[in-house]
Order: sequence, then structure tokens, then C-alpha cells
Amino acid sequence: MFAEAGRSMGVSRRFFLQFAGASLIPAPLFAQSMGPRIVSLDYGLASTLLSLGLPPVGISDLADWDRWVVEPPMPKSVVDIGSSFEVNFEILVTLKPDIILTTPYLDELLPKLQSVAKVVRLEIFTPGIGPILTAAIGATRKLAVELGRENEAEQFLARAEVFFAQCRSRLVGKNLPPVALVNFMDARHARIYSSPGLFHNVLERIGVRNAWTRESNYWGFETIGIEDLSKVTDPDARLIAFDPIPPDVLPKLGQSPLWNRLAFARPGHLSILPPALMFGMVNEAMRFAGLLTDLLEKEA
Repeated sequence: MFAEAGRSMGVSRRFFLQFAGASLIPAPLFAQSMGPRIVSLDYGLASTLLSLGLPPVGISDLADWDRWVVEPPMPKSVVDIGSSFEVNFEILVTLKPDIILTTPYLDELLPKLQSVAKVVRLEIFTPGIGPILTAAIGATRKLAVELGRENEAEQFLARAEVFFAQCRSRLVGKNLPPVALVNFMDARHARIYSSPGLFHNVLERIGVRNAWTRESNYWGFETIGIEDLSKVTDPDARLIAFDPIPPDVLPKLGQSPLWNRLAFARPGHLSILPPALMFGMVNEAMRFAGLLTDLLEKEA
């Protein structure tokens, strides 16, 4: 059953990086002596820095970058400053940052961060902010103003718009199924993504219908029991799950009477995509758009 689901090879690096900006940034701009020394406590802001030509000197949770973000690649010179909730302030001070980027999610750290360097706080995932992709575009522009990179930001955002338009064009006229997007937490629970979240916004941009129609929280997801997937009643709907999946989940689902009663258990109704960061910004939206477009174009 799960063998038929298969695993997408994902969007090609060339297709993604052509538009994300990393492959288009002149090499000298990657030199950390050029511009302010910046530390980011957020993955989306860190990836945006790369597309503005200002790689950070340090980020939080660097060890998991390739597990959740993947692209654009983080330069090897970047230093891991610990987790976002347990910042290693000894390392942070040693890096001598000019600017620390953070979000409202980490406001409890503000007093300590402000004792080290100037803090730039940008809102993306906050209550009432509306569609996350729109908020991410706005945050990109605010960050660019702060860093004097307005031209680079507009060029990056223009490339992103072209990328979304190309994804939509590739899918126009195809018989596309509605999709439900999940990360499996374990064999009984999943996060499922809908409005106003980043993944839902991307679906709208590229012309794909979200099979999960309930409104989610301001992060763009809700946690459900596997049985709740029965609420997706469209017989053509596809379930798209993202790696990383806990290793015991698929074998346990295969043996679950509950799962096997769901429409998604039928051959061809489950696909697994490489990681895409659901709590990111424009680069992460582009990666997801490319991964999903590759999959749907191939299988349409």
C-alpha cells in the first residue's frame, strides 16, 4: 500500500535556486566582511538574508537546517548558537553581532538579546496578521529597509512572483486533485495545513485546491487525529505528507484498521514529499511550490 505511494524526488536545485537567489548572488556578497554582522533566531529570516546577499554569521538550530529547510543552503562559515529557546549567549557574544533578528515568538529573550546588540523584531506568524505569505513579503521589505537592501529585496520578490507564476502555468489545464497537507506527528496524530498559513497561500498562488477547508490557527495548522482525515470527503483528494516522518509511522498505519478505512489508504492517494518548512517565509514558500508542482505535473 505504501509502496505505491512512492517518494517524490522533489524540485530540482537548479529550478529552485534559479529563483531563490542564492545562485544569482555574486560570490563577493557572501563574504561576511561585507555589511553588518547578523545573527538570526528564525529560519525564515535567515534564508531571506541569503537572498538579500547578507548571510548571517550565526543562526539558532543550525544543526537542523538540512532537516527542515534544506534550500537555500547555509554557508559552512555560519555558526550554530544553540536552540532558539536556549541561546548560547557565550557564543553569541563572541560573534560580536551588529544585529540580532527575532520574532514575537521569542519576546521573552528580548532583554538579554538587547544587551548584546541591536535587535530587529519582525512579525510573520502572529495573531490577526492575515495570510502568512503576504506577511512574509512585508517582513522581507521591512528587513531590507533595515539593512539597506531594498533593491535586492525587490529583485528577490520579483523572482519569487515569476516562480509562482511558472508553477501555476505548469499546472494549468491539468486534472488536479485537491490536496490535504500533513506532517505526521506519530501513527495517530498529524498537523494539517490550511488558511491562513504559508502552505495554503501557496496552493492559492499555484492554482491547487486545499482539501482541508477548516480554518486553522495563525501558524497555519491544526493538530488532528488520523480519524479526522475522514472529514475530507472528495473521493479524488490526495494526501501529501512531508518528510521527516517518524520511522514507525508508516508501518503502524499499514496495520491500522482505522487508517485502512480511509480513502487515503487506497493506492495512489498518498504521496510523500521531501521536507519543506511550514513556518518559513518566501524562500520556503517557493520550495514547497516547486516540490508540489513537480509532483502534480508528473502524476497528472
